[in-house]
Amino acid sequence: MPVEGVHIDLSGQVALVTGGAKGIGRSIAETLLEAGCQVVVCGRNAPESLPSGGGCEAVFMACDVRAPDQVVAMVDAIAARFGRLDIVVNNAGGSPLADASTASPRFSDAIVALNLMAPLHVSQAAHKYMQAQPNGGSIVNICSVSGIRPSPGTAIYGAAKAGLLNLTQSLAMEWGPKIRVNAIIVGLIETEGSADHYRSGHEAIANALPLKRMGQGRDIANTVLYLSSPLASYVSGARLSVDGGGERPSFLDLV
Repeated sequence: MPVEGVHIDLSGQVALVTGGAKGIGRSIAETLLEAGCQVVVCGRNAPESLPSGGGCEAVFMACDVRAPDQVVAMVDAIAARFGRLDIVVNNAGGSPLADASTASPRFSDAIVALNLMAPLHVSQAAHKYMQAQPNGGSIVNICSVSGIRPSPGTAIYGAAKAGLLNLTQSLAMEWGPKIRVNAIIVGLIETEGSADHYRSGHEAIANALPLKRMGQGRDIANTVLYLSSPLASYVSGARLSVDGGGERPSFLDLV
């Protein structure tokens, strides 16, 4: 949902949101639709319903973003259908809890493939189209606070997200001036799946944050909207934290 009284017009632009059928990705897709974009969402399986907004509905394309050949085929299909690709949001990601001492090589490879390599594959596939367009393009990588602080229980995920932050800055250096590449460091977000992760601690977590609430999908979506717009035309290689002011350092409770 866009901020009331603020409208960013991205009419005529085409956006791809990986993992855009649920959670934060769905909010991003809906917000880009409200701004006038044609939006494609992808996932391994078709969702029960598609994101909608601005009187339009997103287009679904089946794709496992961990598979480079599928990614190339999907991006080529987007370009063939719409004639362009202006915005890529690398949102697909995540990890179940796993003890780092016992995580299998197969598990670790899968987490790195989804959270680090997949954004690289998608960005590479989009690169040839964005570089050929007069107005270039914008890539936004959805990262996590797990990539900038210890991530016990999801150590491999945290390491992959840390790598994605570095990749963001490297691609911004290599691909400018046509393509801007930025990262959003996502804080504690309330989604349909967050109850399982945070159990019953939503209120306590919210009260520990300076802004006294957990984030919502729309908070991340509005940040994507800004980074994809002309308002951010001089923003590239940025790491923008959207975390309600950050988590309270635990040492403060010991003094």
